[in-house]
Amino acid sequence: LSCCWLIHRHSDKPAKMPAVSKGDGMRGLAVFISDIRNCKSKEAEIKRINKELANIRSKFKGDKALDGYSKKKYVCKLLFIFLLGHDIDFGHMEAVNLLSSNKYTEKQIGYLFISVLVNSNSELIRLINNAIKNDLSSRNPTFMCLALHCIANVGSREMAEAFASEIPRILVAGDTMDSVKQSAALCLLRLYKTSPDLVLMGEWTSRVVHLLNDQHMGVVTAAISLITCLSQKNPDEFKTCVSLAVSRLSRIVSSASTDLQDYTYYFVPAPWLSCKLLRLLQCYPPPEDGAVKGRLVECLETILNKAQEPPKSKKVQHSNAKNAILFEAISLIIHYDSEPNLLVRACNQLGQFLQHRETNLRYLALESMCTLASSEFSHEAVKTHIETVINALKTERDVSVRQRAADLLYAMCDRSNAKQIVAEMLSYLETADYSIREEMVLKVAILAEKYAVDYSWYVDTILNLIRIAGDYVSEEVWYRVIQIVINRDDVQGYAAKTVFEALQAPACHENMVKVGGYILGEFGNLIAGDPRSSPLVQFNLLHSKFHLCSVPTRALLLSAYIKFINLFPETKATIQEVLRCDSQIRNSDVELQQRAVEYLKLSSIASTDVLATVLEEMPPFPERESSILAKLKKKKGPGAVSVTELEDSKREGGELNGGGDRGPDTASTPSPSADLLGIRSAAPVGAAPASAGSLLVDVFSEAGDISSLTNPLIPLPCRFVCKNNGVLFENQLLQIGIKSEYRQNLGRMYLFYGNKTSVQFASFTTTVSCPGELQSHILSMHLLEPLVEGGAQIQQVLNIECLTDFSDAPLLNIKFRYGGALQNLTLKLPVTINKFFQPTEMTSSDFFQRWKQLSQPQQEAQKIFKANHSMDTEVLKAKLLGLGTALLDNVDPNPENYVCAGVIQTKGQQVGCLLRLEPNAQAQMYRLTLRCSKDSVSRRLCELLAEQF
Repeated sequence: LSCCWLIHRHSDKPAKMPAVSKGDGMRGLAVFISDIRNCKSKEAEIKRINKELANIRSKFKGDKALDGYSKKKYVCKLLFIFLLGHDIDFGHMEAVNLLSSNKYTEKQIGYLFISVLVNSNSELIRLINNAIKNDLSSRNPTFMCLALHCIANVGSREMAEAFASEIPRILVAGDTMDSVKQSAALCLLRLYKTSPDLVLMGEWTSRVVHLLNDQHMGVVTAAISLITCLSQKNPDEFKTCVSLAVSRLSRIVSSASTDLQDYTYYFVPAPWLSCKLLRLLQCYPPPEDGAVKGRLVECLETILNKAQEPPKSKKVQHSNAKNAILFEAISLIIHYDSEPNLLVRACNQLGQFLQHRETNLRYLALESMCTLASSEFSHEAVKTHIETVINALKTERDVSVRQRAADLLYAMCDRSNAKQIVAEMLSYLETADYSIREEMVLKVAILAEKYAVDYSWYVDTILNLIRIAGDYVSEEVWYRVIQIVINRDDVQGYAAKTVFEALQAPACHENMVKVGGYILGEFGNLIAGDPRSSPLVQFNLLHSKFHLCSVPTRALLLSAYIKFINLFPETKATIQEVLRCDSQIRNSDVELQQRAVEYLKLSSIASTDVLATVLEEMPPFPERESSILAKLKKKKGPGAVSVTELEDSKREGGELNGGGDRGPDTASTPSPSADLLGIRSAAPVGAAPASAGSLLVDVFSEAGDISSLTNPLIPLPCRFVCKNNGVLFENQLLQIGIKSEYRQNLGRMYLFYGNKTSVQFASFTTTVSCPGELQSHILSMHLLEPLVEGGAQIQQVLNIECLTDFSDAPLLNIKFRYGGALQNLTLKLPVTINKFFQPTEMTSSDFFQRWKQLSQPQQEAQKIFKANHSMDTEVLKAKLLGLGTALLDNVDPNPENYVCAGVIQTKGQQVGCLLRLEPNAQAQMYRLTLRCSKDSVSRRLCELLAEQF
């Protein structure tokens, strides 16, 4: 049952088991199974089973000298009854007794019964463990395999506690047979997955890795599954496996189908092992050794070349094995993302699969090309297949393939093809499957906003989106179009005209009514000069939809009506009549009733000036990451947004400050205007709209926003780790600059607060707090005047003393009143542990002597990462000097490496630190190693510095 599964699942060649002689057949079991099959009803089956259970129970209780054959037969019957769905509450002890038999078939049935019916809390577990230990130490390979299979099948924590230390020894022992090694590797893998804290490789690590060189391919196949799992959790411990994996892969790829005859599957040498090797290599960055990397590139090129060769067999098994290796190789090429030639070749190969007759291949090709589209090297190559992908979106029968085609169109979209892709997606939406419509709507909305070349095209696209798939247009979509229309003066008239025309359709979706009510309530005056869209015509058009809408939409329309009274005084009597009717002022819904009564009273008693002030036009919204994009990320996960999208955001929108992307329920910044239509303002009156160059761009800005009453903590910009001066925070209201200096364990920070508005800040107060275990103590803080005049700047001084090492930064909280309402901002101060460095000059011999002294594992922190910035030599030196350490010349044998030394000064102790930075310009990677006399400092500095390069 499960014993054989373990071997067949992970091996290219099944293990051999002892032959079963004719005398081992159990006639009584065969008769019982036949009786069960011949039962005409459920009642007859239960009666026959109860009779058999009674017979077995009497045999176990009465006959003390029951032989092994009989025990095996009766235990088999119990197992069969259990598999039919009946409870078994006896026979466990007899199964355990079978474990001590010297006959394979009896021992096999005993282990099978235990694997299926004995749980980890059983009182028999100690007896079972003793039997397993006896078999593991017996050196009989068949019995050892049975014991290992039982451990893996049970897989409990108790099993791991009993055998986790014994199995690695069996795995690497020189006299262990190959079949046992296979079982041991897979057993250890199962225990590691269930109880990773109990499976400690330690001294066995290097010997387990070297199983990749084993002559038996089955052992290598089983071992690589174990090594891959271990590498994912502990990559540094198993990094030596990379060169061995490349070597083994090279031998397989370059071999002919006759070289590995026992492990060749339909003319493909060792396909399972090849796939596992390629998957293992995806756990690591590209090899640093040039020879190893060159050999791996040759392997990948050979795999791509073989994909172009004519098939050696027409059987589907041949193409499946060949394509499995190809797709795994392409995944590795995408993972490395460092070989332009391979990436383009991979893209071309996948392009051939887009029109393949096999549906699974088309699906996999589309899925892989989605990832390729995010690489700068292969993005243009992916775009060449746009017509094929559009055709797949229209003609594919399988919905999952159509969804992948939509994902690929989204990933390959840029400014050059945005209109074509958005048009095709809109066309497809009319017939799209309901299961993917919501996601398609989000993608169309994001692309239309992201790559809008003019505002009218964007408005047309979103209104079409609402018309075609209104039920799937979330609130985030229509919030966003309203925000953009409000922010852009030159699109407001066009938006009002377009939405007015859209509302004239006989069947109009409720989301269209929401957009129409809001935009006409704000900007209906821009089209009121045309008799076809006069004020009364606009009002009658909106009111004709009123009775068909839900309560929230009716509330929004009532707010639009009161705005109409301000924009068009001639409509006052008509609208007051609507508000005065019983269906409004006596409405069963409290919200609608309250709005109707208050708006009626406001329009009756307020003067024209008061009405104009209360109901004036909404102020612009600040630009920030679109809430639509955030929703798609949440729906699809972090990989849903293409890299090109983020790069375009940085290129084109980096000059904007961040702000809130508000919906109807979020808090507002106080301003003289009231938000009666439901979408709150997030910017002060008079705030300048975003520059024209940032047309509809989602901006990922470091600057925060202080417009709401409760703000999230604004993170510390990483640029202040290696610099002491600059602008810490800026938005539409406030700019905060800092200038700081440090000496030994003391520091002084100057904070400059600038009021960017023409209105004074009242009750301006600041407080500094030290969260968690932070011991960086603020000794004194200069108090500030409570008033900050418009356009003025004030200064505050903070004195800092470092008592001991720390990881968190102090928090600065700022509160003030703007326009009568309280503003609240909390951000992290740029006080990091490296600020208290004192540079230390060293000779080469002194450096490496001290390096060897700091050799305990916990004293070292190391990280290998991709370069985030330019690898310019002068920039690197400036950052390392800004860190506060001494940059030591002519110390490292490799002149391209950088080494630094310094001492962190705290009041209680001094912490010596050595740093080594090894850049690899070809791979655009760094290896950063820190050794400090205190382990917590090593880890913290490594985290801080990895973000700088």
